[in-house]
Amino acid sequence: EVQLQASGGGLVQAGGSPRLSCAASGFTLDDYAIGWFRQAPGKEREEVSCISSSDASTTYADSVKGRFTISSDYAKNMVFLQMNSLKPEDTAVYYCAAGKFSLVNSGKSYYTHEAHYDYWGQGTQVTVSS
Repeated sequence: EVQLQASGGGLVQAGGSPRLSCAASGFTLDDYAIGWFRQAPGKEREEVSCISSSDASTTYADSVKGRFTISSDYAKNMVFLQMNSLKPEDTAVYYCAAGKFSLVNSGKSYYTHEAHYDYWGQGTQVTVSS
């Protein structure tokens, strides 16, 4: 069975630095581009960051650039999102997703679109208190 399991969320204070994990089972992450998305209450889900196995390229939304870092450990079939300097506006459910496309050959409108991701994790809640 193909599964993505996101974990690592919780209640953190502003300025905190949690790390989210995304573990895959039933398929190999290094065949996919892996994205982190988030959905805040009352808002649409948005892409936060993406990493490609083929060349280790990464992308970040402007809102998290310089604060979040995406990384991978393909030996463990896992991808991580290190979040630093958290702000209350980072409060959201965070999802990891896998899409079989080349990140380096994809424009922003492609890799930020949910429809291009084949598998989704269940989401992990991150709540940032001020």
